[in-house]
Amino acid sequence: MCLAIPGKVIEIRGQVDDVFRTGKVSFDGVVKEVNLSLVPEVELGNYVLVHVGVALNVVDEEEAQKTFELLRQIGELEELEDSEPGMAPPDK
Repeated sequence: MCLAIPGKVIEIRGQVDDVFRTGKVSFDGVVKEVNLSLVPEVELGNYVLVHVGVALNVVDEEEAQKTFELLRQIGELEELEDSEPGMAPPDK
């Protein structure tokens, strides 16, 4: 089963043109590069819902925090952290 996970946009970069851009998103300290092309309205500090490396939409911070807490409780954040070698260290 695949699911989308909320993350906080901590850097916007890689803007090729008005449409295609990338950024760094923190998933409760696990930082990954994400395609931001589908959310042109996103700004630094916003939370986005990410599925397979693509931000799908902007989400509410409170809901994102609730999701992080649930993922912590079931041990899934550790799995996310261990899933890809070479990720940036946590930046809480």
